Amino acid sequence: MNTPESHSIIVTGGAGFLGSRVVERLKTKGYKHIVAPRSKEHDLRHEEAIRRLFDATKPTMIFHLAAVVGGIGANRENPGKFFYDNAIMGIQLMELARQYGVWKFIAIGTICAYPKMTPVPFSEDELWNGYPEETNAPYGLAKKMMLVQSQSYRKQYGFNSIFLLPVNLYGPGDNFNPASSHVIPALIKKCVDAKRANAPEIVVWGDGSATREFLYVDDAAEGIVAAAEKYEGDEPVNIGAGFEISIKELVTLIIKLTGYTGKIVWDSTKPNGQPRRMLDTHRAYEKFGFRAKTDFEKGLRETIRWYDESLNT
Repeated sequence: MNTPESHSIIVTGGAGFLGSRVVERLKTKGYKHIVAPRSKEHDLRHEEAIRRLFDATKPTMIFHLAAVVGGIGANRENPGKFFYDNAIMGIQLMELARQYGVWKFIAIGTICAYPKMTPVPFSEDELWNGYPEETNAPYGLAKKMMLVQSQSYRKQYGFNSIFLLPVNLYGPGDNFNPASSHVIPALIKKCVDAKRANAPEIVVWGDGSATREFLYVDDAAEGIVAAAEKYEGDEPVNIGAGFEISIKELVTLIIKLTGYTGKIVWDSTKPNGQPRRMLDTHRAYEKFGFRAKTDFEKGLRETIRWYDESLNT
């Protein structure tokens, strides 16, 4: 019987930013048997580690969220590592899930898989119409291989796998390490730290013209679990909020919300990344009724408050 109690679930990356929210969401839906393996115990780059995990847990569902990921700087410095680690994890995990008779596999891709010049809003039908933006192409393509694997396994083996494409996430508990963080936590950290230190200016990469879309992490978790429960198709599905904001507008908003009053210096020698990003979110609503709920400014306030409080602990 397909009920929450009947499932044994693995959430790779389940201790991470998004993964921990997915675990929480599953628990609120009544799922009780959930394992979130840690890389130090189960290195998913190695087949024997995956087999040990599967033998111990006998999974019926797998949410593959684990990734080696970072911002533009981290992607530029580690293209080989980002490609290999992400590709080998996805390929081996799905193949062994097929061998072990796992009932459903939820593969989490990335918006970085889209071509650099994708028309806005990004439709899932545009995924193969060009090469990704150069700085994150190795990561994006490694994750995109799970879509190929998912569709080909469904065709040949009848393997029940779906592929989801979340947009850039943000929220409390995000990664604020400047060496690997994404744009929202990086900007919040710069502004809050500069305010505390009375620094006269902060430096921001690029010229501010690029646009991005951001999804609150709790909304993303809700969308992923909804897809797991309701979606059985082979088409990739965007998980997003359906809006875009320029980096310049984002900086202005974060400055306002943090109360920083110093100068902004734009370092145009640094890359902007992909020129524009915004997803077409119609398919997620049509297929499993998902629509983002969290107001962007409210979500930013919560994220800023969390980071500010973390500095006092």
